[in-house]
Amino acid sequence: MTNAIATLREEAAERFAQLGWPTPRIEEWRYTNLSPLLKIDWRADDAPTFVNSPESLAGKAALELVFINGRFAQRTGDTRFGEAADVRIGDWERNRMVALNYANEQDGARIDIPANTVVEGFIHLLFLGRGDGVWSHPRNVITVGSNAQVTIVETYAGSGNYFTNAVTEIDAQDGARVDHYKIQREAREAFHTGNIYIREARAANVTSRSIALGGAIARTETHVTLDGEGASVTLDGLFVGSGHQHLDALTVVDHVKPHCDSTQLYKGVLDQNARGVFDGRIIVRPFAQKTQSRQENRNLLLSETAIVDSKPNLEIHNDDVKCSHGSTIGQIDQEALFYLRSRGIDGDEARQLLVHAFAGEIVDRMKIEPVREQVGRALGLGSGPNG
Repeated sequence: MTNAIATLREEAAERFAQLGWPTPRIEEWRYTNLSPLLKIDWRADDAPTFVNSPESLAGKAALELVFINGRFAQRTGDTRFGEAADVRIGDWERNRMVALNYANEQDGARIDIPANTVVEGFIHLLFLGRGDGVWSHPRNVITVGSNAQVTIVETYAGSGNYFTNAVTEIDAQDGARVDHYKIQREAREAFHTGNIYIREARAANVTSRSIALGGAIARTETHVTLDGEGASVTLDGLFVGSGHQHLDALTVVDHVKPHCDSTQLYKGVLDQNARGVFDGRIIVRPFAQKTQSRQENRNLLLSETAIVDSKPNLEIHNDDVKCSHGSTIGQIDQEALFYLRSRGIDGDEARQLLVHAFAGEIVDRMKIEPVREQVGRALGLGSGPNG
């Protein structure tokens, strides 16, 4: 460990000690309470035992890196890349969970895609949590050179009462094209907090898809800075919860430069006593003229006790923009349900078909077939056992 990294760890630890764990008294955390995490005396597992996982996409991915409890465990695939410089995009001075990650940082992918390189296939980063009372703090750094193209898939899964606090930082340079997926399928008794930071230079284009299916309490924040003229980003999200799950999605898209475009579509499906949160913020800076931004959150509640909190908002500092946002919360369409039942489909199957149609819009937009199939099976959208 270099002196600079050691110093940063100390500073991040001090900053987290000053800020403390987030509480609902903080506006960004008003709907999510992490107090159950404070009841556990978390420990690191620096020598985890390797185990095979059904979430592995080895043989399908150009490169797969597996991490267990925050430590590197296995590499599959012949594809090789250089190691990315230690770019620090995460806002550890204000974001408490990023400060906690930096202070306890473990292993993660450090990948540099050279300029003008087109990576065939996709890179899979698989993070597995194992055991009770174990926490992990993986950190990924992906730098994508000018006019390069790459697809990155992150999968989080495991077994036990563990806690994953992950940070991923993506630096997309001029004209870069990045297709990014985060699939959160943690164990039902596990906890997950994740921060994705994306910085885009001139004419870069990033698509980031976030799927949240697992965890007792799980939150993913996606922070995008459009820092080059003509940059664009698409954010797709889907959270599906049941039982007493609490699934939280926060997005911040910061339009810094002119002629940038952002599109967001997040969907939530909540059943039983589950609770979902969508907090989306679009910022348009004073010199970000000709901005175009669209943000939409749609939610489907399958029970009278399920709850969703939706807070899309705009912060616009100039008047030469086209921005819109919206939110809908609804129940199963009874007319559609009646129509299906009148065609001989029983009630449970008809209800499931409507849910699949609602969630399938996001899943069908996923370009990587093995990932789309894996998520579809977990949702019961395809053949095979549910995940």
